[in-house]
Amino acid sequence: MAATTDEQIETVRALVAAIPAGRVATYGDIADAAALSSPRTVGWIMRTDTADLPWHRVVPASGRPATHLAHRQLARLALEGTPLHGDRVDLARARHRFAQPHERPSPGGPGHPDPPGDED
Repeated sequence: MAATTDEQIETVRALVAAIPAGRVATYGDIADAAALSSPRTVGWIMRTDTADLPWHRVVPASGRPATHLAHRQLARLALEGTPLHGDRVDLARARHRFAQPHERPSPGGPGHPDPPGDED
């Protein structure tokens, strides 16, 4: 795997934080939105730097959580009202769609508040 930059990590963190309750995104969705070459990069970032984020809203493309996380992840998703179908997320109904890069407001631009600490 190629080296992951701090900017890529922060982009993934911001995307995960933007997934609303009751919705999910796949590792591939996040990789696409972050312009990363592989969903595996998102998985690596998720394993190492997202304890403070809604990690449970990120699922594999199958919608079925990893075996070691399934009980906890499905319970959290159910509490948020995420559409489930048995032991997997109903991606057709629950999938969050990220804005395309050309549709995203630039940081500090119209429709996007200045980052904390940028007050004059």
